[in-house]
Amino acid sequence: MAEAPRGERIAKWLARAGIASRRDAEKLLADGRIRLNNAPVAHPATFVSAGDLVMVDGAVVDAPDRTRLWRYHKPIGLVTTHRDPQGRATVFDKLPAGLPRVISVGRLDLNSEGLLLLSNDGGLARKLELPATGWIRRYRVRVHGQVDERRLAALLSGITIDGAAYGTIEAGLDSRRGDNAWLTVSLREGRNREVRRVMAYMGLAVTRLIRIAYGPFQLGTLPRGAADEIPVRVLRDQLPR
Repeated sequence: MAEAPRGERIAKWLARAGIASRRDAEKLLADGRIRLNNAPVAHPATFVSAGDLVMVDGAVVDAPDRTRLWRYHKPIGLVTTHRDPQGRATVFDKLPAGLPRVISVGRLDLNSEGLLLLSNDGGLARKLELPATGWIRRYRVRVHGQVDERRLAALLSGITIDGAAYGTIEAGLDSRRGDNAWLTVSLREGRNREVRRVMAYMGLAVTRLIRIAYGPFQLGTLPRGAADEIPVRVLRDQLPR
């Protein structure tokens, strides 16, 4: 007699439901914040089947919807996290009405603005933020200081700062006026505060940082604070195989 299907591992199920990435969902399990059919769950090898009741922090989680992706124009002054211990406003506090529960593809720091991708599928979000996906992040960067174009060009070979190695960075001077300049910077890794750290190492202070593209998706003319869903056909065509 064939065994009944076991369903889907709970961390993956939670990721597809937009609760958190699979890795962060496992942390929720370890912290005892997940219940399945009113029983606490602590082991990641727990499976969810159709009709099961899943709760996070006492709130019922709806079954995963089809995978969806949005462009969002993040303003300055918001942190990219669901909870901020300092009580600062978050991206998720300020999203337009009507969006389901979503998580971000990577982050933009408090003082950065521009394109942030959002998905209701934590597994997809994690995949798109990994350097192995190969998607280029492109930024417009305003800096203060003396720009050395030869040093900018040398970033193509990578750079090591305080023992941390950064991969290939393409940086070009767009315009300059006195001690202020605009650069276009493109990279694949997208480490925490990478652009700011590299510019600081070169003696340049970042005074504005705008992400204008993430992989094939562009900020374009999307208004600040607005979100725009990427059509299913476009999403299917652009996702890495």
